[in-house]
Formats: sequence, C-alpha cells, structure tokens
Amino acid sequence: MSKVALITGITGQDGSYLAELLLSKGYKVHGIVRRVALEDATHRLWRIRKILKDVTLHAGSLESYASLFNIILKIKPTEVYHLAAQSYVGYSFEDEFSTLNININGTHYLLSATKEFISSKVRFYFAGSSEMFGKVKETPQNENTLFYPRSSYGISKVTGYYLTKNYRDAYNLHASNGILFNHESPRRGFEFVTRKISHAVAKIKNGSHEKLKLGNIKAKRDWGHAQDYVNAMWLMLQQDKPGDYVIGTGKEHSVEDFAKKAFAHVGLNYKDHIVIDKVLIRPAEVDALLANSTKAKKNLGWEPKISFDDLVVSMVENDLKNLR
Repeated sequence: MSKVALITGITGQDGSYLAELLLSKGYKVHGIVRRVALEDATHRLWRIRKILKDVTLHAGSLESYASLFNIILKIKPTEVYHLAAQSYVGYSFEDEFSTLNININGTHYLLSATKEFISSKVRFYFAGSSEMFGKVKETPQNENTLFYPRSSYGISKVTGYYLTKNYRDAYNLHASNGILFNHESPRRGFEFVTRKISHAVAKIKNGSHEKLKLGNIKAKRDWGHAQDYVNAMWLMLQQDKPGDYVIGTGKEHSVEDFAKKAFAHVGLNYKDHIVIDKVLIRPAEVDALLANSTKAKKNLGWEPKISFDDLVVSMVENDLKNLR
C-alpha cells in the first residue's frame, strides 16, 4: 500500500524538491495551496509545473483550522510535512503581526488536525530554522544550543518547535523538528539574498544591470542545497522514534563570499558592482550561524552531497539561462 504524504508549502523551494523526492519513492503526494485565479496559476505553481499531473492539490489556508482538518480527513495522510510559512526574515520586521499569526497559528492548527488522526499512525514534520538560534550562545550550534531569536520570524519558529515537541510529549504524536540552516537552490525566491545575488550577476553579465545593492555582507551563514535538506526531512519520518535534528553543512561563508564566488564565475570582480545600502541592514542582525549535524549523521545517516561552490554556480547558471 502506497504511503500518502501531505505537504504544506508544496509550491515553495523545499516543497517542490520534497514532492519530487516522495514521488520517486512511490508516495501519493498531496499539497495545500491557496485558491488562485487561473491567470495566477502559472506564476504561483512554476516550481511544480513538471509534476502537476502527478500530485493532488487542495485549496486551503493555514489560517483556517476547518480547511486543514477537512483536507486531512479526506486524504488520510501517513506523513505530514509542514513547510509553509512566512519565511522571509526581512519582511518579518515589516509585518510582525502576519508573520506571527500565520506561522504560529498555522502550525498549531495543523498539529491539532493531525492529532485527530493519530490512530492511523500518522507522522508529522515541522520545518524549524537556524534563525531560532539568532544571537548564538555557542558555535557551532547543535540540538542543545539555547535559542535567542532576533526576529518575529525566528520567534515564530521557536514557538512552532515547542508546539511540535508538546504534541509529541502530550499526545504521543510521531512529530519531529528539523532545525534547518540556510539552504538554497535555483528555485529560491527572488527576495532572498542568495537569489538576489545570482539574478543580479546574470543581469550584469548580460549588460542590463550595473549595480547590486546589499546590506550586511559580513553576515555569515551555513549554506547548503535544498535538495540535500529535503532528504533529511524524509529520513526523520522514517525513524522508529521522532526527534529533533540540526541540519547543515558545518561550513561557514559570508554574504560577501557568496557574491565573490558568483561574480567570479562569470569573470567579474564583485567589488566593481556591489553597493552597500544601509536601508537593507536589519534592526537586529544575526551575525553568524554554523551547524553541528553530528546527531543527524549518526542517527539518520545524513550528510550533504552538494558543495557550496556547486550551489553558487548552479544558481548563477540557472539565472543566466533564464535571461537568455
């Protein structure tokens, strides 16, 4: 009998890669999307257009418990992957209220709806974030590192993390938290700094752009490829016991490093094209994040396969192709 997976955020970067992974493993894959007009469908669903015929989409909202409950009742999933969120940290400073409302209540509603079907042995995954560590108390960060979030996005993810642990402890739900460090790909949204860089590099190389505005280029992150990270999500739900796992490469690079590598790939010097814009510097900055994924390696057998250099090159090449 085929396993049935439900993915919130299926149209996003991680959701699209996860859907492809699960389909390759024989799952029946369902996803939740906001109801969209026909003229918006192509734009909203571009990441999953190649697998649209293979997945089943359901109109629903994280802000509506009833819609989530009815979808779960209808499809009776064996695995639920909660990836949907207001996930852009910069925007969370502009609209704290919707970030907290969607991310916290949406997680609570989905956990509560999933709990009602616990007799079916359903398993639940929550997408945490390295932003939960924020102003880090130790480096590198592992599953025992104290949280110190520096944005409403980080705060919402900490709350979702503890909600997931609570449902695991209180209701014996097989619920796991993935504390994922920064992971990118050619499917990254244009609002994120990595895609902003790769897209600008392609435009500058193409002669249609001259300068790239960035904020804190000294900020350091542990960057991996989303394709590696969705495999970690899947592995967590295949374990006999649920748990919490830090997922990252264990290697640190600055925004400046990313830009330097991206420009160098097309034969340009990044210093000739970057302008520092203080407006883009966040009110409360997270200076450095670095993962210690020893537990994931030991318990899940997980290790990243795609290098930082290959990640940067793949993003630049994709944007060059799109412009052509």
